[in-house]
Amino acid sequence: MDEATRLIKVTLLLALLVTVAIVGARTYFPFRHRALIQDIASEFEVDPALVAAVIRRESGFRADATSPQGARGLMQVMPQTGKWVATRLEWDGFDPQDLYDPAINVRFGTFYLRDLQKVFEDDLVLVLAAYNGGRQNVRNWLAEKGANSLTLDDIPFAETRRYVEKVLNAYGWYQVLYGWEPRVFPPS
Repeated sequence: MDEATRLIKVTLLLALLVTVAIVGARTYFPFRHRALIQDIASEFEVDPALVAAVIRRESGFRADATSPQGARGLMQVMPQTGKWVATRLEWDGFDPQDLYDPAINVRFGTFYLRDLQKVFEDDLVLVLAAYNGGRQNVRNWLAEKGANSLTLDDIPFAETRRYVEKVLNAYGWYQVLYGWEPRVFPPS
């Protein structure tokens, strides 16, 4: 076998391995409701990869998911958060059951993520910690540290610390697998 033929075979083998790796990774990091997420994320100026990462961690893309605490739908929006978002969006006739509708849930969850991005100046550790552990807890942790930011190690709730770490990891994967660049939108 000459050198050119060997090089072609090695190149084809590498391409095959990369393709198999991407297909496998996309199986592990699915992107259901892609068009819906991209449209709503664009409307609220949130990176769709971040929305997908939150959904993957919150519900595994199950629209009928309900947490033991009562969070509902793809982005696991709590009914009281849904009511707050409905008021902010001037959404008439909100019913907590609406949170099982993927279009409503992604709209409300993404709006809430964007609000947290504004409050915490796009610091993703703070945004995700607040999404999981509550914005007041994050404010308290910042006050206790006398800081404007936190590292993962600074988050006192183990569940929230793991949540932030896993969503950030998934966020990176979604960016790589689905071709997005990280986007930071200017504060409104």
